[in-house]
Amino acid sequence: DENALMELLNFIYSGKLTTAEPSLLLDILMAADKFEVVSCMRHCCQLLTSLPWTTESALLCLDHPCTMSMAAEVQLLISAAKDFLVNKYKDYNNLRKEVTNISLAGIKAILSSTDIHVECEDYLFLLLLNWARVRYPDLEERREILNSHLLPLLRFSHMTYKTLQEILACTANDIDHEQVTKCINGVLLCKAYPAHKPGALAACAPSCQQFAERDYKYRHLKVVAFDQPCPQVIAYMDLKHEECSQLFPSGKIFSHPFHVAGQGFILGARCCKADQGESYSFGLLLYIDLELKGSTCVTVDYEFAARTRPSRQFVSKLNGRHTFSDKFPVGSRYLFWVPWQTFMADDSIFIDGVLHLRVDLTVVEQTELQT
Repeated sequence: DENALMELLNFIYSGKLTTAEPSLLLDILMAADKFEVVSCMRHCCQLLTSLPWTTESALLCLDHPCTMSMAAEVQLLISAAKDFLVNKYKDYNNLRKEVTNISLAGIKAILSSTDIHVECEDYLFLLLLNWARVRYPDLEERREILNSHLLPLLRFSHMTYKTLQEILACTANDIDHEQVTKCINGVLLCKAYPAHKPGALAACAPSCQQFAERDYKYRHLKVVAFDQPCPQVIAYMDLKHEECSQLFPSGKIFSHPFHVAGQGFILGARCCKADQGESYSFGLLLYIDLELKGSTCVTVDYEFAARTRPSRQFVSKLNGRHTFSDKFPVGSRYLFWVPWQTFMADDSIFIDGVLHLRVDLTVVEQTELQT
């Protein structure tokens, strides 16, 4: 480009550039790369990094061809552009509104992050599918983009059972069903046989990234279920210290539904304010799926427990019997019976920075509500 070449010549003789426009700076960077004017490359990168980032300038950096992509200065510039996009679009709603204006390189940078705040991974699968169908109308090109670039960025291990079923049953031509089926099989093997997870990962998953958890609104639980001698389920929820800190003063974290005896239950962790005064505490509540419950009264025996030091064993914090006849949950708004600040500072509760919770639920009886 003539303008870029003239700016490069001017820099060689004066050590200065006359522009601060991102697209022209990138053209100058490419010219400096071509002619190996390292000092100009460094100067362009410093200018670009110091400018206020916009989506357009970040995408220009990621999409711009540069043969010396391994140069340290260029890598810092690319990293800064990726960080900007990740921070701007870490809220799924922001990403959904502007996704059609984002290039492939931008989408890959955003979806490589674990910081995206989204209800569940299912939403990102549908988003990528729709994005590819809008941006790449040609079937063969879209199939290549989806299967080589985008599907490996999805965390299939954190998708819901329903969506995994739909993906396996999908007959769309733009998805490589053999590749997706292999990936989902690997995920299911790892969940079924966690003790063999490293071997299964190496054999069935292209990257450990497949198993990295994002900032989900609804959390997956580790669940053990029994049919005999009575319907019982034991569910485990792990919360990081920083996740708990973000609950203050009125935040909530809900689990995906887990099922036993035909009923669905949801575990909810929250920061609860005392009925009187200004004190707060950690609460854990169990909800029932009203749609599945219908007109049935469901009686359960329950126990809430937390792993504590020094034994690192689960210690019961609350237990009893409860009948779900309406929408109201069962549990405790004061699970540890200490103020919020004391709870957050307690190393005997947060083991290596993680709060380990367990709910043991047994369905005792199900009867129809009397009208």
